[in-house]
Amino acid sequence: MDLKETSKEKIEKIGKNPNFVASVRHALDGIRIILKEEKNMRSHALLGLIPLMFAWFFESSALEWIVIIFCIFLVIIMEFLNTIFENVVDLVTDYEYHPLAKKAKDIAAGAVLVTVFFTILIAAILFLPKLVELHYKLN
Repeated sequence: MDLKETSKEKIEKIGKNPNFVASVRHALDGIRIILKEEKNMRSHALLGLIPLMFAWFFESSALEWIVIIFCIFLVIIMEFLNTIFENVVDLVTDYEYHPLAKKAKDIAAGAVLVTVFFTILIAAILFLPKLVELHYKLN
């Protein structure tokens, strides 16, 4: 790349999205890529169905549905961010080990784990009392 090249010329080479439809197409490509390449994302998406089934079974209120869906999407968004961090770190380090690279990747993964624990806590608060009540009704 020419050192005298302007930022605008660099952006044109990279291929700035020409319109909204192209932006959406690229975003959908990102979703397909993460679902195809990241096992954890597929796991989060599938496990996210469990609280949705509980919400349906227990006829949860609208507010409970909102909280559950928010938590599921929060985990998925954190997995997106974790994957972004991992890819950028790998790009910058050219896949060579560096303690700061490991630290950044571990922290990003930790953020996902904390979000998963948060979601499990919310699910327990919402569904444990309903499960206990159902248990006593059946016995």
